[in-house]
Amino acid sequence: MELNVVWFILLTVLFIGFFFLEGFDYGVGILLPFLGKNDTERRVIINTIGPVWDGNEVWMITAGGAMFAAFPHVYATLFSGFYLALFLMLMALIVRGVAFEFRSKDQNPAWRSTWDWLIFIGSAIPAVLWGVAVTNLIQGVPIDANMQYVGTFFDLLSPYTLVGGVAFFLVFAFHGALYLTLKTEGDMVKRARKAALQLGVGTAVFCLALVGLTYTNTDLFASAGAGSALLGAVVLFVGAYGGAYCKRHGFSFILSSLTIAFTTIAFFWGLFPRLMVSNLNPAWSLTITNAASTPYTLSIMTVAALLLVPVVLVYQGWVYWIFRKRVNDKNLEY
Repeated sequence: MELNVVWFILLTVLFIGFFFLEGFDYGVGILLPFLGKNDTERRVIINTIGPVWDGNEVWMITAGGAMFAAFPHVYATLFSGFYLALFLMLMALIVRGVAFEFRSKDQNPAWRSTWDWLIFIGSAIPAVLWGVAVTNLIQGVPIDANMQYVGTFFDLLSPYTLVGGVAFFLVFAFHGALYLTLKTEGDMVKRARKAALQLGVGTAVFCLALVGLTYTNTDLFASAGAGSALLGAVVLFVGAYGGAYCKRHGFSFILSSLTIAFTTIAFFWGLFPRLMVSNLNPAWSLTITNAASTPYTLSIMTVAALLLVPVVLVYQGWVYWIFRKRVNDKNLEY
């Protein structure tokens, strides 16, 4: 297998890990002001992701670094063309990180409530923008023959991409609610389950709309494998919702995670061998061939990945094992 294909697969894996792990982080942040009825409950909610949220974001940084090294032309075009959207996402993530650290520095209820809402905003904006970004990649953006983005920020917004943004937002919120059923106790579990069931209805509507618009607005279904993966994600979501309804919380969370994984696989499979589609001329699309680094660079990166990625996975697995217990008002740290 050629190294540029290997790195396309590795990039897909990195985004699967990111959307799965950071997905429930976003979901917990989105639900924070609504499920937490008082300061103690909101602290419980924050503590469910307190030890892991920053580690989960490393997957995004690693994916961006891998893209920069393996497919530098994609990195340059994506980060210049999506500059404003990525800037908004970065600002939201900075605000979210600061809010986690600062909310407990003062006992004033207004102070803490303000930071809680900033956690909500810092989680909601990236969730929506990731949906907009992914759907733009498969739908196509104005890229010229010089691999340069020649559109504006508003060229990224269309009915299809906005539906994608809302769908990702709802999927992550649903995923976060299921995570809370596994990490909290008592009445909070009931509220999280109720939120998952309520969110699931809207999620189903927008996900079905996303599948339909993907069929009409992109060529993803031209690949039988990509189309099957996307339809499989729908089936898995139905199973996750059923699991929540039957109070099979662990089973439901696993299926929700697989829903995110299959959706990511579907979009990357539909892109292959492209990485960014040009809607000006298909021949101007960025592919794993015309956007890749030199074979020497890819070979060095492959060796480094084989040595370091297992270490990172073992460390992150160890962290989750250490903080595996449910959170209650007796073991709060944040």
